[in-house]
Amino acid sequence: MTEAPIQHGGGISAAAERHGGRPEEWLDLSTGINPRPVALPPVDAAAWHRLPDRGRLDETRQAAARYYGAGRCPPLPVPGTQAAIQLLPRLVPAGRRVAILSPTYGEYARVLRAAGCAVDEIGTLDGVRDDHGLVVAVNPNNPDGRLHRPEELLLARERLARSGGTLVVDEAFGDMVPGASLAAHAGAAPGLVVFRSFGKFFGLAGLRLGFVLGEAGLLADFSEWLGPWAVSGPALTIATRLMAGDCAPIRQSIAERKVALDTVLRQAGLDVVGGTALFSLVSHPRAADVHEALCRQHVLVRPFAYERTWLRFGLAPDENADRRLAQALTQALTQAPAPALAGVPARPGA
Repeated sequence: MTEAPIQHGGGISAAAERHGGRPEEWLDLSTGINPRPVALPPVDAAAWHRLPDRGRLDETRQAAARYYGAGRCPPLPVPGTQAAIQLLPRLVPAGRRVAILSPTYGEYARVLRAAGCAVDEIGTLDGVRDDHGLVVAVNPNNPDGRLHRPEELLLARERLARSGGTLVVDEAFGDMVPGASLAAHAGAAPGLVVFRSFGKFFGLAGLRLGFVLGEAGLLADFSEWLGPWAVSGPALTIATRLMAGDCAPIRQSIAERKVALDTVLRQAGLDVVGGTALFSLVSHPRAADVHEALCRQHVLVRPFAYERTWLRFGLAPDENADRRLAQALTQALTQAPAPALAGVPARPGA
């Protein structure tokens, strides 16, 4: 079974080929990544020269356990959480269906359907049924920012575990809302898997690093499926040192950039209907026209094929970029005025 690839954010080269300009001249707001990447710590020569050994891997796992507040089993480093998503079909019990809290990150449905799984896209946890053997919840959600309370998710996990099912909670954007995390329960509660992204918060998405949290046996399975040396020595070293550092300035910087972004969007007259600390979701009846008008000014944001009134804006890196976005929006919204339309979708939960 073949599923069409999903067009994600970050396609600056393709956008530049279509609309002109060098990629480095564009303002890329199409991703949910910290626009101010942290300074890289020093990496010892052995990390580059040698295969990552058990000691280096264990050091990273312990640092991740402290950073995420993990439970009994230290998190498993993986080469980006997308690599872990590719393995999820192996967790679906035979004859059981999959439920995905939707709309959300599209790779879950694509990967599971491509593997032959029957997927139900549900709106709330109340939609989970007894025939669901795997349930996926992104928390906070991408792109609308919907946030599930930990107790709600734990009740769903308990129900699934009784029938041998699994709850997968993707906390890729969870660094700014630690109180919503289930990391402390992973490893102690059967039927619970938690994904964490490293690159979004630290602004190092190119490092391709994430973590899987869960029971020891399940993490051993993921490790076996990924094979030896799945994560590079330099990536492990960088993560170990950054997670052990002071992250308060990073959180403060992200919070300030988020306020600046929402100020620009609201001053432009856009309706901010959701988001997380790393991006904002807006609704506009002619979102496709606004997207194209911004591209002509070499500003890239994220449209959605399944909801054509939505645009997602990532954080701008500084005040100059804020001003550039404000000017581009003024021109784009003039070119794509918002007519009075009936039936504009209701605001999603945030």
